[in-house]
Amino acid sequence: MKKLLLLMITASMVFVLAACGGSEAGGDSDKEIVLKFGHVLAPDHPYNLAAEKFKEVLEANAPQDVKVEIFHSSQLGSERDLTEGLQLGTVDIAIAPGTIGGFEPKMGVLDLPYIFRDREHAYKVLDGEIGKELAENLPNSDLRLLSYWENGFRNVTNSSKPIVTPEDLKGIKIRVPENGIYVDTFKAWGANVTSMAFGELYTALQQKTVDGQENPLAIIATNKFSEAQEFLSLTGHFYGPAQVLISESTWQELSPEMQEAVQKAADQARDYERQLLADNDAEYLEQLKSEGMKVNEVDVEAFQKASEPIWEMYEDEFGDIIEKIQNVE
Repeated sequence: MKKLLLLMITASMVFVLAACGGSEAGGDSDKEIVLKFGHVLAPDHPYNLAAEKFKEVLEANAPQDVKVEIFHSSQLGSERDLTEGLQLGTVDIAIAPGTIGGFEPKMGVLDLPYIFRDREHAYKVLDGEIGKELAENLPNSDLRLLSYWENGFRNVTNSSKPIVTPEDLKGIKIRVPENGIYVDTFKAWGANVTSMAFGELYTALQQKTVDGQENPLAIIATNKFSEAQEFLSLTGHFYGPAQVLISESTWQELSPEMQEAVQKAADQARDYERQLLADNDAEYLEQLKSEGMKVNEVDVEAFQKASEPIWEMYEDEFGDIIEKIQNVE
């Protein structure tokens, strides 16, 4: 009887363990998956419109029930908070381009001033082998790249004067993101540089804590910087890829079928977001002019010349990746 009882207990334990551990990554396929998607920009910015597109595509095509919850306007914190949340698994998906270089130094090559000739050049680099190479080690930091969306070419605004050459930046206190290359570049151009979280920027401009800032037209327009900035100078100095990241722990919990659905939705939303920005840049510019901003062209060659020391400064760190990017046709 004792042997029979022992056999019955052992069989019961095997059955329970099999029931608990028999499902694939992603857990119970009947259970709804909830993905928290965060970014720092306004609800009418293309980031958010594309996040809504991602939600629409994924929820319609996923192999199991999934709900995407979108948090815009720094509701989940700064870009650094979002990235650290991804690492901790408290955030599932985020757009956090301003801080990714701190977690994957190779990614910083994309931040070099005037590294891309135009949008098409950027897309070929990011969507090709170079883009994959730059992102391959992110899982070691508990992050994974889904796709490169777009922030756009960045331009300088300020409340003091038009900026035509780098010399015009001397003495101007300008905010840049927490990004070493951005800081080094504007210091080399003579600006008085300060870094702060994006969520603090509008108030800093209003209160004259800083004289100016630099961002793409979409951000300048959708965040109403024209209310605190008089001059917009079309420097186009940095191209901003917008890395859409997923928490590695979240990714590993998804079934292969769900992973495929998430990837497809991210890529479809990427194409949608890039097209939005390309189509709307002219409208953003006209909007800013109508709101009273004085817009001027700059001496691009002078800015490119002044950027050469920055490339030399980072030559050892990035090695042949700079040349690879330049050689992409």
